[in-house]
Amino acid sequence: MKKVLITGSSRGIGAATAKAFSDLGYSVFLNYLKSKQKAELLAEELSCTAIRADVSDPFQVKRMFDQVGELDVLVCNAGVASSGLIQDISSDEWRRLFSVNVDGVFYCCREAAARMLNNKSGSIITVSSILGVHGGAFEVAYSATKGAIISFTKALAKELGPSGIRVNSVAPGAIDTDMLSGLSEADVAEICSSTALGRFGKACEVAELIAFLASDSASFITGSIFGVDGALIV
Repeated sequence: MKKVLITGSSRGIGAATAKAFSDLGYSVFLNYLKSKQKAELLAEELSCTAIRADVSDPFQVKRMFDQVGELDVLVCNAGVASSGLIQDISSDEWRRLFSVNVDGVFYCCREAAARMLNNKSGSIITVSSILGVHGGAFEVAYSATKGAIISFTKALAKELGPSGIRVNSVAPGAIDTDMLSGLSEADVAEICSSTALGRFGKACEVAELIAFLASDSASFITGSIFGVDGALIV
């Protein structure tokens, strides 16, 4: 049975991804930091394992991977968001976003690569954002971290490709998760009207793409960035 580890998988896109892989017969390992109850309920539902670890801490990441053991698929989904004018972004907030969103991806991919290289196979999927492709006003720090993930993904794909390991990224736009729960009705209407499809995306739509990228059907796809944004930006 193939094994997949999904970071930040207690809710939203991460939880939907865990369900998608479970439906495909994978042995699923959930990662969470704060949402213990949600993670445990999901782990019970899917008959899988939930592991608490802060992806921004390399020692906790190593312990998590030691618990998982051999690994076929890694999905780097854990992340935090922030918005505001650049002059209002503190140095601590800037470092917090890079610590979780970028350092966390690096630590997890480093551990995954060490295991996948032994088997000369594996698939890594990072979760970036359409803002990492085009940037977003009032979201400079968040956009910068997601752009870094895209560059990291492309470089790692070139490095690991000769060893049979594929690395791709999905770049969601406005997806209907609790990350957008604070939006006003006016904001929701404006965002929906900006997409060609006139709606928010669903977490399961991103999850199904991630599962495809991990499958043998995507065996010649690596180093690619896939927008899931309803043509919000084209």
